Amino acid sequence: MAELLKVGEAAPDFNSVDQDGQQIKLGDFKGKPVVLYFYPRDDTPGCTAEACNFRDNNELYQKKGVKVLGVSVDSQKSHKKFVEKYNLNFTLVADDGKKIAESYGVLGGNTASRVTYLIDREGKIAHVYPKVSPKEHAVEVMSKLNELGLA
Repeated sequence: MAELLKVGEAAPDFNSVDQDGQQIKLGDFKGKPVVLYFYPRDDTPGCTAEACNFRDNNELYQKKGVKVLGVSVDSQKSHKKFVEKYNLNFTLVADDGKKIAESYGVLGGNTASRVTYLIDREGKIAHVYPKVSPKEHAVEVMSKLNELGLA
């Protein structure tokens, strides 16, 4: 696996599609804090627990003006099924070309590692979670966003 990005570095922009096939770029969210979380696969136990944790806390993220983006190397079609099955209420970004995971240093073999980046309003890395506990992660992230003055 490549090296993770460091706090203070510019978050690499990307151009992809979300679960609905809509174009999405990181640059679209400039001026807003972004939680960019990478996960290995749609609809697997740990990834589902993490996604549902973000789902259950997303109202708070929205109130605070924070955008949550989940990224895996799954296709747009796979993301759509995952969103519908678990009523996910945030954006999933398709990275089936593995370019986003690669640019963030999280590509391990054929999947993305479970890593979360907090990106500030200027598009810089504000915090990195190299190890993630899926079940409580959304709460932990909100706490860090508050601590950093981003929420």
